[in-house]
Amino acid sequence: MTELQRTPDELAQACAAAMFSRDQASQALGIRLRSTGAGQARLSMPVRADMIQGHGTCHGGFLFALADSAFAFACNSYDEATVALGCSIDYVAPALCGDVLTASAAEMSRKGRTGLYDVRIENQRGELIALFHGKSYKVRGTVLAQETAND
Repeated sequence: MTELQRTPDELAQACAAAMFSRDQASQALGIRLRSTGAGQARLSMPVRADMIQGHGTCHGGFLFALADSAFAFACNSYDEATVALGCSIDYVAPALCGDVLTASAAEMSRKGRTGLYDVRIENQRGELIALFHGKSYKVRGTVLAQETAND
């Protein structure tokens, strides 16, 4: 099936599968791809003991990595290679060892070469842990072409 025959959500799912298969960083963190659609993605990650910092909570870098991965899957869902132009995160509450975090990314705007995406991280009880905001920039190439180039 070609990109022209796919629905936007089917294209997003194909892009996510291709990207995730190459994403060793997210896989090493135990991140799981839960769902994806055009301009959106939902990922989860368990907080492991080796992610806990000196105050007994999940290190903010791991929270950022989870949100950044969700952002990447959302902004690359159109089969247009896209990278981060800038990101910020606000930590709202601590994540603890044993928590399962879910990052939900949603497209806020996409015009020309740039897009804006918000990511909400919640724990397994639905409590807000962090809010992330990312700005994307479309570069040359496609997500799925990288898949066939690596075959």
